Amino acid sequence: MNQFNSWKRRLFRFCSGIVVLVGLLQTAAAADFLGIYRLAQGNDPTFAAARHAREAVEQRLPQAWANFLPTISATSADNRTLANTSFNYATPIDRTVRTWNWNVQMTHPLFHVQNYYAYIEAAATVEQAVAQYMQAEQDLILRAAQAYFDVVVAEDSIVVAEAKLKAMSEQQAIAARGFQFGTTALTDVHEARARVDLARSELVAARNERVAKRAELEKVIGESPRTLSALRPQIVAPRPQPDDEQAWVGQARENNPVVRAGQAALAATDSVVSKHRAEHLPTLDFTTTLGRNYSSGIYSMPTDYTTLGRTMTTGIQVTIPIFSGGGTSARVAEAIANRRKAEADLEAARRQAATDARQAFAGIASGLAQMEALASAIESGEVAVTGNQAGYRVGIRINSDVLNAEQQLYASKRDLTKARYDTLMQGLKLKAAAGALSEEDVLVINALLGPRFTDLGAGE
Repeated sequence: MNQFNSWKRRLFRFCSGIVVLVGLLQTAAAADFLGIYRLAQGNDPTFAAARHAREAVEQRLPQAWANFLPTISATSADNRTLANTSFNYATPIDRTVRTWNWNVQMTHPLFHVQNYYAYIEAAATVEQAVAQYMQAEQDLILRAAQAYFDVVVAEDSIVVAEAKLKAMSEQQAIAARGFQFGTTALTDVHEARARVDLARSELVAARNERVAKRAELEKVIGESPRTLSALRPQIVAPRPQPDDEQAWVGQARENNPVVRAGQAALAATDSVVSKHRAEHLPTLDFTTTLGRNYSSGIYSMPTDYTTLGRTMTTGIQVTIPIFSGGGTSARVAEAIANRRKAEADLEAARRQAATDARQAFAGIASGLAQMEALASAIESGEVAVTGNQAGYRVGIRINSDVLNAEQQLYASKRDLTKARYDTLMQGLKLKAAAGALSEEDVLVINALLGPRFTDLGAGE
């Protein structure tokens, strides 16, 4: 029997060691925001599409430059003609004539004004694509951060819901014991049971929310996320620097990636107008052709005369447009309308960027104030719960007072957790609106993270 007990103790220690080891490995394998962002960079299809779109547009610049360079082409032909020919009504004879030739032609543009504006258009289009890619980079950071924070908030909500269920269950047990001893009414027991059922329902909803948020994060990073690091309890989102709304609005109106893309699009449409107007102008090209030809004879002549020759032609070709059916004028009118549209789009982008900056700046201010208020509410709520529990035990507080105090306390803890991440998210949105969001901000956020704690108090 003693040997059996000794074996059980050794098995228990072994299993305990395994559990501790697994917990340590899970903690070590916790993913931080930087790791999630790296996965999103490599696996997010939306970001990959933006990258390939930029790469495609960048090829327009060498295409436009090619219009200034000479073009060289070569042609060759080798033919045989079979003929049955009668000369002076004599007996027809069969003849075979072979001919071959080759030519090499070079054309070098000397004066094409539209090519110049086409190159400027291509450069502006590439600049627009770069700005759009910058917007995609910022959008990736925002989407990764939002998905990351949503998962962490969902997991913290489960912790709060579990603690709330435990507290409600304990209060239900107290009410049940009081009813057994005749010190508590049956309504208190039923009310406590209803609160327990509600807390259990909230826990189920919180777990379902975690599943949904993890699926959203998986959509961004392309794989199932591991345990995520959370904000350290003492971390408070910093105020924006500079702490001046108008400074951020002014920066957003000029540096927002959508605004910069709109500026480039406007420059491109200006070039398109000039390019189509230049179609009314003459063009000048230098051309030269080298050739060689051979013929074994002429099938319409009775005698074969073999010819072998070389040719070289050099000249200047001038093309003067006279009438194109009104197509050139229509293209100019279309380009002017597109330019006006680009001007309107640019102004809309500036206003939207300014609005985004104002909303994010206000979101930070309100978030910080909300965090401060919720932290105070948690401190007061903990005192209220303790006081109501003590009052309930001595009969000066009723059961609903305790339940309401606990309900409010855990609601404040849940709201504080969400407010911390929402405020941090508003800071990222503010920098994105101003066109200043970069990977450096990812590193800053990552430095604020640490191991997950189960105590979700005020964090002071």
